Amino acid sequence: DKLKDLLELLPEHDLPEDLKSKRCKRCVVVGSGGILHGSELGHLLNQFDIVIRLNDAPVLGYTDHVGNKTTIRMTYPEGAPLSEHEYPPASLFVAVLFKSVDFNWLQAMVKNETL
Repeated sequence: DKLKDLLELLPEHDLPEDLKSKRCKRCVVVGSGGILHGSELGHLLNQFDIVIRLNDAPVLGYTDHVGNKTTIRMTYPEGAPLSEHEYPPASLFVAVLFKSVDFNWLQAMVKNETL
């Protein structure tokens, strides 16, 4: 019931047009474990059609190793950027709701309430 009530609060949206029009012939998922540090694979990762980044691993300062292209960023709410300036305008942020507190977070965000 809580999820149903929460979904009714959310506006219906589709993917952004620029993302809907992208072809995903070659996609890559980049984690946040640090395994790419020192790899100098950034130029290769930037060549993928879609780059999905997990969690809030930094890109700035590590672009030689992890690239600078982000199409989709997926993270739990606690990893969500705190400032609107931290959301790259050309990428889609996806909050992965898993725990009941995550749903409380989303409800507070939608209703502009303090959590």
